[in-house]
Amino acid sequence: MSWDLTAYPGAQAPTHTRRIIPTRFPPVPAFEAVTSEDDLADIFELEGWTNDRLVATRLSRLDRSQWVYGRPNASIVMSSFLHGSVTGMRFTSAVLGAWYAATDLMTSVLEVANGLRKEIALSGLTHKREAYREYEARLVGTFVDVFGRHPEFHDPDDATYPTPQRFGDYVRQTGPGVARVGIRYESVRRPGHENWVCFVPPAVQDVVQARHFEIDVRPSGKVTVEELR
Repeated sequence: MSWDLTAYPGAQAPTHTRRIIPTRFPPVPAFEAVTSEDDLADIFELEGWTNDRLVATRLSRLDRSQWVYGRPNASIVMSSFLHGSVTGMRFTSAVLGAWYAATDLMTSVLEVANGLRKEIALSGLTHKREAYREYEARLVGTFVDVFGRHPEFHDPDDATYPTPQRFGDYVRQTGPGVARVGIRYESVRRPGHENWVCFVPPAVQDVVQARHFEIDVRPSGKVTVEELR
């Protein structure tokens, strides 16, 4: 299946977007000090990233021109592409991850809470509580805009995302040719609010670690967020 990306409107991300990551996944500061692609390849091996067969495969699918290094929080950006979900996410398959973010922090929280709710349902736990770090980033470039349109990309009951994943892979492969770096879409968990997925690591700029939170989710759907000081 193919789509004519020139038929879709383009969108620019706001100055600040927000992503939250579990604190159990610590950053790897070595990537921030690397100054060349050859050194980065050595760091990948040294840090054991390429010992993971899935990560090594994903790295081979990411052109060297898209590797991010030598700047603050470079490892956080690279991790989002190389340590993605083994089943994929809404617009990304297991082939390669991407940088998912939201314009508003609460949108990011509710998207994450939905994942925790699924873990509760599968495990039989009475609740799930986890700590997260917030990252702010500036996303540069033009995004394919499907916000408020294309319900086939926004199905709240779709657990495997076959159609949006195919669309996302198509944008990733074709987007650079029409100057598209990702997709702007509507949050399924917080309708009316926007999410962003960026397929080009260097387009994730000015990444800054911000606040820390604990998110508690109950089977009833109740979500409690506590900022950690």
